[in-house]
Amino acid sequence: MPQDQEFLDFMVRALVDNPDAVKTERKVDEMGVLLTLTVDPVFMGKIIGRSGQTAKAIRSLLRVVGIKNNARVNLKIEEPEGGRGPRMMRPDEAPRNEAPRTHESQPRVMRDIDDVVDDLKI
Repeated sequence: MPQDQEFLDFMVRALVDNPDAVKTERKVDEMGVLLTLTVDPVFMGKIIGRSGQTAKAIRSLLRVVGIKNNARVNLKIEEPEGGRGPRMMRPDEAPRNEAPRTHESQPRVMRDIDDVVDDLKI
């Protein structure tokens, strides 16, 4: 397996809960290297990240690997069949058919920095 594909495979398998749900393909043409990533739709959110930041970081790292090997590396992330699936709701988010909570009705949760560090188990 080429170094760029191996690197992508390693990164993505570390992000998802089921590494067997990851599939990468590599094609080379006159534009450079195209890596195509296919994952289980359940893990798509982990790969894309909030506002696409994780996907952007993966693409940046792949470009660095490409520069090291004198190649232009691009990443295509295959969307699941039927487009985007249902979106997971955050705990502070109201369902779409309910009115959003007002600022006054949301409970304030203040945590000490020590509690947060303890939760991280660093």
